[in-house]
Amino acid sequence: MIDLIGYGAFFLTTALIFSLVTLGLNLQWGLTGLFNVGLAGFVAIGAYTSALLTTPDDAARLGGFGLPILVGWLGAMIVGGIAAALTGMATLRLRSDYLAITTFGVAVVVQLVALNAQKLTGGPFGIGFIPRPFGSLAEKPLLFNLSNLAVVAAVTLVAYLALEHLSRSPWGRVLKALREDERAAISLGKSARFYRVQAFAVGGAIMALAGALQAHFTGFIAPDNYLPILTFQVWVMLIVGGSGSNLGAVIGSILVWGIWAGSGTLTSVLFAPEQQARAASLQIVAIGVMLCIILLIRPNGLFGDRLRRPRSGKPAKVPAGESGSGS
Repeated sequence: MIDLIGYGAFFLTTALIFSLVTLGLNLQWGLTGLFNVGLAGFVAIGAYTSALLTTPDDAARLGGFGLPILVGWLGAMIVGGIAAALTGMATLRLRSDYLAITTFGVAVVVQLVALNAQKLTGGPFGIGFIPRPFGSLAEKPLLFNLSNLAVVAAVTLVAYLALEHLSRSPWGRVLKALREDERAAISLGKSARFYRVQAFAVGGAIMALAGALQAHFTGFIAPDNYLPILTFQVWVMLIVGGSGSNLGAVIGSILVWGIWAGSGTLTSVLFAPEQQARAASLQIVAIGVMLCIILLIRPNGLFGDRLRRPRSGKPAKVPAGESGSGS
């Protein structure tokens, strides 16, 4: 029973870290309509930034400042937000598939830098000895997992409530108007580029925070943690939960991660060790089948609130009082 509770805490901690990434993506895509398929890069930036700030000194690489964990998390958000803002300023004039290709290229560049800049990132060997919250409890797995779950749940709750407030604020309503009908919003004096860069930066900062949490939860990071499969997982989580819904982002993350972990456990039981490498592809099959079933039943996802454009071609409404200058 104790082992089951400990595993449940570990599972939920991992799922909630994924939900943070999904919340950031929901701000960018679900609220603003920005097609970001380079989110793995921003997660990696946050993980490496926090690791470099908080790990002990290491003669083999730069960094290792030994700062408190909270400073590492704050630094990850700042660096991740700046990186996302710079990416946004350079790419947000692009649309749909062109933006997707560009952001994917950014993620590939970040992963290659992490792999080859050994003096900074440890190269393929990664960075170890990352301080873990409640590290003194590591010899008591149940208490350690429950304590980390409480921390991650608190951070996720704060991020969720903040994003809920932002989505209902005038700022969030302008983002929705830009998503639904950009021309109408611009005609009322709104700067599409200004608001989109802001949304991209905030979403990137949340993704970077998730990367930092994951780094301190596991105590070790390496470039292989930030491959394109991470982007695939998070996009499926958002689509299943419902694009445009913060609650859907959280529930979708937990549901998809449960299927991913469960199918991995099932393949390890059903297949011999020499066949498990090939059988691992069944995880992707399981996710694909689940995605098809959910979208057939609920095309907008479990909690999706994305609105379809009216057939009459009428522009989406921008809330009253939002027609000022697009500063």
